[in-house]
Amino acid sequence: MRPPRMSIHYFIIWVRRQPPKVKAFLAVISGMLALVLLRSIVHDHDNLFVAAEAVHSLGISVLIYKLMKEKTCAGLSLKSQELTAIFLAVRLYCSFVMEYDIHTILDFSTFITTLWVIYMIRFKLKASYMEEKDNFAIYYVVGPCAVLALLIHPSTSHHILNRIFWAFCVYLEAVSVLPQLRVMQNTKIVEPFTAHYVFALGVARFLSCAHWVLQVLDSGGHLLVALGYGLWPSMVLISEIVQTFILADFCYYYVKSVFGGQLVLRLPSGVV
Repeated sequence: MRPPRMSIHYFIIWVRRQPPKVKAFLAVISGMLALVLLRSIVHDHDNLFVAAEAVHSLGISVLIYKLMKEKTCAGLSLKSQELTAIFLAVRLYCSFVMEYDIHTILDFSTFITTLWVIYMIRFKLKASYMEEKDNFAIYYVVGPCAVLALLIHPSTSHHILNRIFWAFCVYLEAVSVLPQLRVMQNTKIVEPFTAHYVFALGVARFLSCAHWVLQVLDSGGHLLVALGYGLWPSMVLISEIVQTFILADFCYYYVKSVFGGQLVLRLPSGVV
């Protein structure tokens, strides 16, 4: 009987040989099957959002282990960590003034650890920071996210400033990983701990996206009405889907590398 790993290896080779349209179709089908599976085994879909934040915290913990064990921040994007800290700070503010729950506690713990990672990169391990590779201009994402938040935000009864902040953190979270992907694109080789961290982000984004999609399906679309009117409900879903697809390609090569027994992930040109 053929070992499972060999079967997966041959399947990955077959997928790699397919044209881009076929790969995109397979990705969509895989995502739909995963949603069906989650819907059948997770009865309270709010748990998916909690799981997403927990996985994100786990990814940050991997970074902390890397910084403490290897004493280097090579391959990490300071700008991605700063963008993460910004949207978490804004989301924490919104949580305190709009709704305080378990998500606030999880966000706070992730925010504190993210600040610690930023401190280590900026000061303790600055000599190993690959600044020339971390060349993504963050104003390319912060500016458009701010403008978009001014134009499209929730229509709830909260103060308009809070509603704009809420929209801003949703949009910024969707693109906060782009500087990290740029660093990996520039280096082409991703060491294990950084790869684990980015994969954790991909899993977290998928769980968060699944949470919103399943909530909409379970409510028969009424959740979109509860979020407000206009373009805002659609933008929430689009932001979640964008986050997922931004990391989908990397996650594919990560899984391929793991099943291939490789400790270091090598990315082909143009992956991210």
